[in-house]
Amino acid sequence: MSASDPALQTLLDKDAIRDLVLLYSRAIDRKDIELLRDLYTEDATDTHGDSFDGPADGYCQFIEKSLPYMPYSGHHVCNHLIAVDGDVASGEVYALAWHLIPSREGTREEDFMAVRYIDNYRRCADGKWRFSKRVVTYDFKLRRPFDGGGTFGQGDKDPSYAVCGQRIFQRGARG
Repeated sequence: MSASDPALQTLLDKDAIRDLVLLYSRAIDRKDIELLRDLYTEDATDTHGDSFDGPADGYCQFIEKSLPYMPYSGHHVCNHLIAVDGDVASGEVYALAWHLIPSREGTREEDFMAVRYIDNYRRCADGKWRFSKRVVTYDFKLRRPFDGGGTFGQGDKDPSYAVCGQRIFQRGARG
């Protein structure tokens, strides 16, 4: 099988798209807005249920403003089905999203959701795959008081930055 084999190229493209989806989780969970911005095409849109619907740059601004109020978020990717057609692709990602957020009473709540990301992807001029359209459906939502503990992501002190030295694990846009 050669590198010019269409089946091999499809596998390589699917793997790059899976990395894109995992980097989205990392960007949100590590509060890395520069990385988040790098994951979308310039003309991309993002629809997150009733919380945001518009251009991806606006979504990144929306998330950036929300992050100080969210001490922890964890996005856990489950199933990911991808169809590639040249330089465009589509996918459906099942994920579990867990957030720790302030309650109206001044305490904390856990916000747990089973979501599906329905995506369009595009290979850009630099060869990287990016989201061109992202639509989030909430298949299940649960919000309840939280009285637990944990490290809550640790921000820049997260050990992944030091233990995993490769560029993909560092803050900021992909290299």
